[in-house]
Amino acid sequence: MHRRGGFTLLELAIAIVIGLVILSLAVPSVTGVLADRRLRRSLEAITGLVRQAQERSVAERRSYLIVMRDKKFALRAEGLLKGEGSGAITTIPWKKGESYRLAFPAAIDEDPPAAWVFWSTGTCEPAIINYQGPDGFWTAKFSTLTARPELTKYVVR
Repeated sequence: MHRRGGFTLLELAIAIVIGLVILSLAVPSVTGVLADRRLRRSLEAITGLVRQAQERSVAERRSYLIVMRDKKFALRAEGLLKGEGSGAITTIPWKKGESYRLAFPAAIDEDPPAAWVFWSTGTCEPAIINYQGPDGFWTAKFSTLTARPELTKYVVR
């Protein structure tokens, strides 16, 4: 009896089952990596806006504000120059399911307005931003002198 070269139905079924097991193990880690990227993008967007506020305040020698209003962050000058429009220079709209909370630990007032000041010296009011979204949450403390974030919480779902 001559046996033909090839695979039996049983061998093919075993190979498919092994492939499905490996695939089922890989999918959760890939989803976690994608969620981590989206979460990092939310932090990078805020950090970029903070950096822009700090750079503009030093370069133009005037105060800038990051204002939280209508489900978005907006960067604008504190005082307007002659002929300058009153609109925001840059905005970051919140995506669906996202929420931010801006807190000022050094504020005297218990409920300060949601406007973060960057003075012409490049320093800013110390602030804490809490973010919560579909991919997880983070909390960042921004330094007065450098305006750089220190992550105190970072959880990917």
